[in-house]
Amino acid sequence: MQSRMDRGFQRYQKEYEDKALEVLRSGWYILGREDEAFEEEFASYVGTRYAAGVASGLDALWLAFRVLGIGKGDEVIVQGNTYIASVMGITINDATPVFVEPNAYYEIDEEQIEEKITPRTKAVLVVHLYGQPAKMSRIREICDRHHLKLVEDCAQSHGACFDGKMTGSFGDIGCFSFYPSKNLGAFGDAGAITTDDPELARLIKIYRNYGSEKRYYNMVVGANSRLDEMQAGLLRVKLRHMQEITQERRELAKRYEDGIQNPLFMKPKVMEHTEPVWHQYVIRVPELRDELKAYLEEKNIMTIIHYPIPPHLSEAYRYLNIQEGALPVTEKYAKEVLSLPIYTGMTYKEQDEVMDALNRFHR
Repeated sequence: MQSRMDRGFQRYQKEYEDKALEVLRSGWYILGREDEAFEEEFASYVGTRYAAGVASGLDALWLAFRVLGIGKGDEVIVQGNTYIASVMGITINDATPVFVEPNAYYEIDEEQIEEKITPRTKAVLVVHLYGQPAKMSRIREICDRHHLKLVEDCAQSHGACFDGKMTGSFGDIGCFSFYPSKNLGAFGDAGAITTDDPELARLIKIYRNYGSEKRYYNMVVGANSRLDEMQAGLLRVKLRHMQEITQERRELAKRYEDGIQNPLFMKPKVMEHTEPVWHQYVIRVPELRDELKAYLEEKNIMTIIHYPIPPHLSEAYRYLNIQEGALPVTEKYAKEVLSLPIYTGMTYKEQDEVMDALNRFHR
């Protein structure tokens, strides 16, 4: 058993096929009506004034820091247990990541942020990992008090809320990935940026299109990072169904919470005032994680480790000279976390097989 992205397609197959044919027959495939409509609808969904489609979640991240003017000599505070793409968004701009440990909910520990602030600190990057929102009221207050930009990595938190407000609407910029496995997934690479600032929205649209606001008149050295019409159209279809998609994941997460009884596992906790969307359902297995993973594979149950190597220990960031042991909580989580199957269209029978196998596992 493994995640079945085709189930989500099959559920709304006719709508997707109708939209694909509509786009193909339109004769317009880049930056057209579908993109404009998706940007308007997605901004409304998130609760921001503007959204701009880009080619991927990584592009959303590095473009966010680019338009905020963050670069060489600047520092950005980010949690240590994120996916490496979050950090790449910082370093592509020649800025320096400064890592903070996660809390018990796998989100950035907001109480450690201030001790990492230096005169070079220009921004905080919050990653809403696994579909759980971070404690945004406290983080927004810290950023405002220290005059720091706030960027949200919402690649895994489409629709997640803190105090009734959706992730992607707290920061100066929200960055989204629509990789196919995401809750709001496209059928290829795609991403978006959200903001309430009209100038930032304008700059993103310039940078994503070769640095051009008017064709052949280039203001800056930009990128080719446009959300194409096909992905925009298909995302519009899926966006209409996000409430039921999110509710399904919440029901599956509740069944895991109630059904997993094995004391060897640590189930995820939910922070007060948050509404997670369960992009991943992540358990922790002290000492026995790799044995459990192998045991489940023998039963044809595929799991994933998000993520086995923290960014600060990766070969890519060896130049930062951060030694093993510098982030003990991050490193501990990397050795213990295991993501269980959870996906649109997962049946209760399939989930029962997973829980039965988990409950039978022993030392």
